[in-house]
Amino acid sequence: MEGKVFQNLNVVQSCYLQNKQFKTRYQREPEPYMSALFPCRRGKLTLNLNSSMRAHSLSKYQTVLSKQRTFYCNAASSSVTVPSLDKTDFLKLQNGSDIRGVAVPGVEGEPVSLPEPVTEAIAAAFGQWLLHKKKAESRRLRVSVGHDSRISAQTLLEAVSRGLGVSGLDVVQFGLASTPAMFNSTLTEDESFLCPADGAIMITASHLPYNRNGFKFFTRDGGLGKVDIKNILERAADIYKNLSDENLRKSQRESSSITKVDYMSVYTSGLVKAVRRAAGDLEKPLEGFHIVVDAGNGAGGFFAAKVLEPLGAITSGSQFLEPDGMFPNHIPNPEDKSAMEAITKAVLENKADLGIIFDTDVDRSAAVDATGREFNRNRLIALLSAIVLEEHPGTTIVTDSVTSDGLTSFIEKKLGGKHHRFKRGYKNVIDEAIRLNSVGEESHLAIETSGHGALKENHWLDDGAYLMVKILNKLAAARAAGQGSGSKVLTDLVEGLEEPKVALELRLKIDKNHSDLEGSDFREYGEKVLQHVSNAIETNPNLKRAPVNYEGIRVSGFGGWFLLRLSLHDPVLPLNIEAQSEDDAVKLGLVVATAVKEFNALDTSALSNLTHSS
Repeated sequence: MEGKVFQNLNVVQSCYLQNKQFKTRYQREPEPYMSALFPCRRGKLTLNLNSSMRAHSLSKYQTVLSKQRTFYCNAASSSVTVPSLDKTDFLKLQNGSDIRGVAVPGVEGEPVSLPEPVTEAIAAAFGQWLLHKKKAESRRLRVSVGHDSRISAQTLLEAVSRGLGVSGLDVVQFGLASTPAMFNSTLTEDESFLCPADGAIMITASHLPYNRNGFKFFTRDGGLGKVDIKNILERAADIYKNLSDENLRKSQRESSSITKVDYMSVYTSGLVKAVRRAAGDLEKPLEGFHIVVDAGNGAGGFFAAKVLEPLGAITSGSQFLEPDGMFPNHIPNPEDKSAMEAITKAVLENKADLGIIFDTDVDRSAAVDATGREFNRNRLIALLSAIVLEEHPGTTIVTDSVTSDGLTSFIEKKLGGKHHRFKRGYKNVIDEAIRLNSVGEESHLAIETSGHGALKENHWLDDGAYLMVKILNKLAAARAAGQGSGSKVLTDLVEGLEEPKVALELRLKIDKNHSDLEGSDFREYGEKVLQHVSNAIETNPNLKRAPVNYEGIRVSGFGGWFLLRLSLHDPVLPLNIEAQSEDDAVKLGLVVATAVKEFNALDTSALSNLTHSS
């Protein structure tokens, strides 16, 4: 296989490769993170080692097998006491179409909710779900597993692998990877890389703090939805309660295997080929371009050396490419102000043509032009819309609910497309674009203001790296056609986008323990607030409800607009306001403040600060 498959291990060995990156970090980090050096130690499903192995490993826990690799072997009994959990506890881990929890201690008030036993049960449940979905197959099913740079990644990778083994599935470990690559592995047809995978698991919690982690699940049909995630968590609760060491030993006798594969080389090769095709098959279509990358110490550092440099780009000045799950430089989040300031500074100091920034697991991205102008949120959507509508005139662009009125005007009046504003949530936006195509309305782009974006040409894969490839394609194609050689090509594409002078998001929290809720769910209370605001709007001649709206209440007036909606997951009513002046923003805020003043369980302090600022 010419080095493509690094190593094949049998689960019965209960020995796992320790990623060099994590080994180095943990050696210099104090407790509590040292516990992650022994990833098998606390697992509920862990196999008892024979006495011979215990005798050799109890003292040191590690055996150096070669100069290149260090293996860590479980030396503890599996009779570890684990907390009693039920379905309710597992369901609390659901975050829309993802699973998220606290994976390591260290933050006061945030107890660990995603320990190894829970992780093992969730992975076993996904295995069950996948076996049920796939039914009879001519071969054993296999699941690819990857992770971002989080400090708990290696521990959870091994727990996931054990859990999948319980369900009798073979495991293909990719190591440090991106979320889009994990989905892509279910589509790739290449047996030398053990692809396609029947299912894929990405271990990530996006841009959340270092102590968090979680899972995203994929099949070749795309990411799993909310209903499937709930089903998996319910299965996991039953598995957690009933699974014993005997179950694990039985699965090991059936020879479930773990194989390590360098799949990221396949994924990055595809990105490189896409840019070359756009430039007429030039080998180095970006030669002479200076492009800096900010990976935020997440998993996106590969983009500089594995994508840009083979295309001829200069990448000096790129920063925070080294994976570091403590995220010491800034939050890896293109929506974060400090993150965007960091990439903008890098572009200007290095006199670069373009800057690119990724979130932790590379399913979101943003860019900065040579002058320091940011392409994120509405501007990023406008830029991608301009590129896509050149290729597919008149197509529908699906976005989330908080995009601006100026963007709608830009897409429809300037570009000749159609703007379909839908709900928050990247899965909602993607699914809506797929639905529109199924009923005969052509859509080629689904994108959120957060930087999540998916294209029909890319299997509706939510891929921050591919979004940047579309931008690079434009740069390369423009140069090849003699139309320009800098990022001004991109800046010109968003000329005419009307942007608000003031853009705010206020979060009105619902106190779930307040007596006004009278035992009802916070969502029910939030819906009452929305209905009351809706009724109040009808009597105000200065305000106009959006004629088509899929989420919350969207209202235009005073030269701007506001959207009040209920959060997808939290007891919060986010309020977005855009206006052409601070006075107009205050007027819109006062409309909402007046309408909600009788709802005592609603924290309106952020709204009060706005309305008293004038």
